[in-house]
Amino acid sequence: MRRNQSSFAPLPPSVNSPMPDTIFSKIIRGEVPCHKIYEDDRVLSFLDIFPLSRGHTLVIPKEPAVTMDQLSDDSAAALGRALPRICRAVLQATGATAYNLLQNNGPLAHQAVMHLHVHIIPRYDDGTGLGIKWGAGKLDPSAATTLAKRIAEALR
Repeated sequence: MRRNQSSFAPLPPSVNSPMPDTIFSKIIRGEVPCHKIYEDDRVLSFLDIFPLSRGHTLVIPKEPAVTMDQLSDDSAAALGRALPRICRAVLQATGATAYNLLQNNGPLAHQAVMHLHVHIIPRYDDGTGLGIKWGAGKLDPSAATTLAKRIAEALR
């Protein structure tokens, strides 16, 4: 059975399953303190200790997964339910009117902690927050058709 199906083993036993021991797994286990914002049976959220801006918040699944594709559907759904609520709370508490959501998957994508995490990074009028330089290319229609089919088939 594929790991991302809903029959993933219930938490908290998965918190102790094999994956790199990270600062986040230590926070989940209560071995390292954090400035907690939100917690339920599948999700934990806390302030980033190296913030890009005031209110920079991390949201992590309690399930051990390094990247999004390794996360079970149930934990992904719990993460998806918690994110909008936490975003609204960050905006209300900080007075920011904009924010970036950032989620990196793997070292080549600049993932520094090998436990899935989502950054909520408030943006302010003074320019603090996440700076993005987007080097967009152009989509080749012929290659896009082939690639879209391959991705769609991989979902089956």
